[in-house]
Amino acid sequence: MGRITFYEDRSFQGRCYECSSDCPNLQTYFSSCNSIRVDSGSWMLYERPNYQGNQYLLRCREYPDYQQWMDLSDSISSCLLIPQHSGTYRMKIYERDKFKGQMSEVTDNCLSLQDRFQLNVIQSLNVLEGCWVLYEMPIMDFY
Repeated sequence: MGRITFYEDRSFQGRCYECSSDCPNLQTYFSSCNSIRVDSGSWMLYERPNYQGNQYLLRCREYPDYQQWMDLSDSISSCLLIPQHSGTYRMKIYERDKFKGQMSEVTDNCLSLQDRFQLNVIQSLNVLEGCWVLYEMPIMDFY
């Protein structure tokens, strides 16, 4: 179970809304979000309702200013709690859409799928076990 609290003002001030499950539309609870406290779980936040728009992964910690998790906008309109998974992780990535082209299986964290598997592009994937977060660009560090 997760718990996240959204605050309209920086430094955990102003009107707040506490959430413990997925929410497709946060706009009824606050007009802007300038700080967040993640008490438990990992959360994917979206700029638009119904899990649309830019997304931001937040882990358990305090974020006293929106610029610590996003670029220029203080708009958060939906959120998903990322399920905890204690088993194995497996997914198949494909070079082309509809699960065609070169296929590779991924079973652990990877800084760059393109570099590890010598793929120029990934057009489709099939999650077999676990919960995965993929990024458009390689990331510098997992931890």
